[in-house]
Amino acid sequence: MAKTAFITGITGQDGSYLAELLLEKGYEVHGLIRRSSSFNTERLDAIYQDPHVANQRLFLHFGDLNDGVTLINLLREINPDEVYNLGAQSHVRVSFDQPVFTGDVTGVAAMRLLEAVRAAGVRTKIYQASSSEMFGATPPPQDENTPFYPRSPYGAAKLYAYWVTRNYREAYDLYAVNGILFNHESPRRGNTFVTRKVTRAVARIQAGLQDELHMGNLDAVRDWGYAPEFVEGMWRMLQAPTPTDYVLATGFAYSVKEFVQTSFEHAGLDWEKYVKHDQRYERPTEVDALIGDYSKAKNELGWEPKVMAPELARIMVDADIQLLDDERSGRRIRLDG
Repeated sequence: MAKTAFITGITGQDGSYLAELLLEKGYEVHGLIRRSSSFNTERLDAIYQDPHVANQRLFLHFGDLNDGVTLINLLREINPDEVYNLGAQSHVRVSFDQPVFTGDVTGVAAMRLLEAVRAAGVRTKIYQASSSEMFGATPPPQDENTPFYPRSPYGAAKLYAYWVTRNYREAYDLYAVNGILFNHESPRRGNTFVTRKVTRAVARIQAGLQDELHMGNLDAVRDWGYAPEFVEGMWRMLQAPTPTDYVLATGFAYSVKEFVQTSFEHAGLDWEKYVKHDQRYERPTEVDALIGDYSKAKNELGWEPKVMAPELARIMVDADIQLLDDERSGRRIRLDG
């Protein structure tokens, strides 16, 4: 029989790529979506299945990570083989503006989901989306044994979720793992995240629709990978014989300034003519450098990244130029990549 997976955050970047991957592998996929007065499922357009047709394998359920009762009921109904908790308030800068909300939906919600699994009485494997932001001020390179030092409400909330996942694994013998993922991007990244903000601006400036790009700290160094490759790593973690935690990264250091420069140059533009500094986009407490060591994932899961930051920047610029062309011509828009 086909395996069944339950994904929170299925409408996000990672959730949509993961849903595609699992459907390709023959899974039946169930996703949690929040009720909204406007459509928020555009990242799933390529795999959407009409509920009235036969042999449907993608199912969307209304719910929220703040609603434990609904989580319990859905888990009992679906009885999934695998649960992927990708839902969160995931914007680091916004977490300073909404710290309590971020703590609840990014941190405590992980506990709520773990407890829902226990209450529902289902035997399932659980993936918790942890983050390199948990390392914060700890110098690179960072791996599974590096001490944590979060520098944002988001990082602190993810750290809470990390430890409760480990605690439930040890206390209740759950197959529960943390995927400590370093930055991973794609054309499906939200518009306000720094990489997508840059590549969208490049497309709009090239088209004459935007004059300037306002940025915060250009000196921060990050380890940027390609989201479709990282969701493959998530899946591999749940196929391992025993549950443990893994870092996924590229090991390639790239500053925000370098990402900006590569993106503009790919479109034939001089970035220094258009990029302006704006202090409002800087964090109250900055994370200077995040560079991951994915040796454990390579050795135990056979996982390795292929797309590094320069190629990623070019992929995203090309996609945003095409997206803008489609919007202006009235063609159907699809978020590929």
